[in-house]
Amino acid sequence: MFRFPIALPAVATDVSAPVKGVLWMLVSAAALAGLTGVVRHMSAGLPPFEIAFFRSFFGLLILAPWLMRSGLGVLRTKRLGLYTMRCALGAATMLMWFTAISMVPLADAVALGFTSPLFVILGAALFLGEVVRGRRLGATLCGFAGAFIILRPGGGVLDPGAVLVLLSAVTLAGANLSVKELSRTEPVQAIVTYMVIFMVPLTFIPALLVWQTPTPAQLAQLAGLAALATLGNYAMTRAVAVADASAVMPYDYARLPFVALIGFFVFGETSDAATWIGAGVIAVASLYLAHHESKAEQRR
Repeated sequence: MFRFPIALPAVATDVSAPVKGVLWMLVSAAALAGLTGVVRHMSAGLPPFEIAFFRSFFGLLILAPWLMRSGLGVLRTKRLGLYTMRCALGAATMLMWFTAISMVPLADAVALGFTSPLFVILGAALFLGEVVRGRRLGATLCGFAGAFIILRPGGGVLDPGAVLVLLSAVTLAGANLSVKELSRTEPVQAIVTYMVIFMVPLTFIPALLVWQTPTPAQLAQLAGLAALATLGNYAMTRAVAVADASAVMPYDYARLPFVALIGFFVFGETSDAATWIGAGVIAVASLYLAHHESKAEQRR
C-alpha cells in the first residue's frame, strides 16, 4: 500500500469527521477553481477543445494504475448504451464548459454553473418519473430566478458564452442522472472506468478539427490541469466519504470566491452585485433542495 513519505502531524488524527469533510471539500473547491483559472490562461494559446482532450488524456494516465488494479472484469455490463450516453454527455459538458470559460468572466461562469442541480430536479421529474411537489418546485424556480439575475437579459451579459455555461449545466445534469440510473445496477469502479476511457476518444475527435501542436511548456501546464481536476474530484469524494454529503456539499460554493479572487488578481476581472446576488439565490435554493432530499432520504 502506498504511504505518504512525510508523517502527518498527530493533531490531524484528532479532527472530527465533519471537520475533515469540510476541509476536503475546501481543497476540492480550491483545486477546481484553480482548474478554471488554468483553462482560461491556456485558452489564449490553445483551442478549448484541445485543452479538453488533454485534460481527459492526462487524467487517464493519472488514473491508469488504479484502473489496472481494478482489472478488465469491471467492464462487463449489459448497459453499454447508457454508459455511452453518460460519457457523451460528460464530453459535451467539458467541451462547452472549457469554451465558455474562455468567453465570459470566471465568476459569472461558475455562478451559472451552479444551476446544474436545478436541472437535475427537472430531469428527474421528466425522465425518471420523480414527483416534484410544491416546495421542491418553488425552490427550483427560485434558483432559476437567480440565474436570470446573473444573466440580466438586455444588460450585456446574455452572450454566447453564458448560453454555453447553461447548456453545459444541462448536459452535466443529464450525465448525473445517467450515473444515478447506472448506480442501481453497476459498481462504482465500472462507472469511473468507462468514463475515463471513453472521454479520451470523445474529446479527441472535436480536438482534431482545431488542432495546434502544443509546446513542451504547454504540455506541462496541461498535465498540471489534469492533476488539479483529479485532485478536485478525489477531494470531493473523500469529503462525502468521511462526512454526510448534506453537511459538506454547501462548501462546494467556496469555488465562487476562490475563482473570483483568481479572476481579479490574475485576469483583472471584477464581479458586480448582480453576480453575487444571483449566485446567492442559486446557492440558497440548491442548499434547500439538498436539505429537503436529505430529510426525505432519512424518512425513507
